Amino acid sequence: MPETDSFDDLLRRVRTGDAAAADELWRQYEPFLRREVRLRLRDPHLRRLFDENDVCQSVMASFFVRAAAGQFDLGGPEQLRQLLSRMGRNKLATQARRHRARRRDYRRVGEFPEGEERQAPGAEPSPSQAAAWRELLREFRDRLGAEERQLADLRAEGRSWADIAARLGGTADARRVQLNRAVSRVSRELGLAGVDDD
Repeated sequence: MPETDSFDDLLRRVRTGDAAAADELWRQYEPFLRREVRLRLRDPHLRRLFDENDVCQSVMASFFVRAAAGQFDLGGPEQLRQLLSRMGRNKLATQARRHRARRRDYRRVGEFPEGEERQAPGAEPSPSQAAAWRELLREFRDRLGAEERQLADLRAEGRSWADIAARLGGTADARRVQLNRAVSRVSRELGLAGVDDD
């Protein structure tokens, strides 16, 4: 099977909430994302407050939810790497801003005692992580309105915005914006949204 066919199939399965596909995508792309975040997480004080694993999990959770809602049109693995890298940079910047905020400024916090630095867990998704992703997707879908859920389902099936507009009415752009706003709203409700996630 050519690489783009297998990629398209993997993405289609992720959009339908297939936990095995989510695990496969995690195994394939998490090492790349971890390296990208590690290269940008240079401040030793911030590294003590959170690590690349925290950022990777946040990025992947946002990605899975938004992919299931049909938000991403990705032409291949390279576009996915670019998207994950951009999401990682944005999540990292959001975390840094959060920890530099006046009332929680990490520069006022004492150091970790020697030997108590945070250790990053392994790159393999755990069974509890897969269960958490399924639960997150279920909760995300539950918070969408009926029409928003229908939009997400049609996008997850791979339908174009023009097809969706022809089927449901309205314009392609209006339907795209409707779903984007719904995804942003629910992401904020679930604590997944950082500023400029993608």
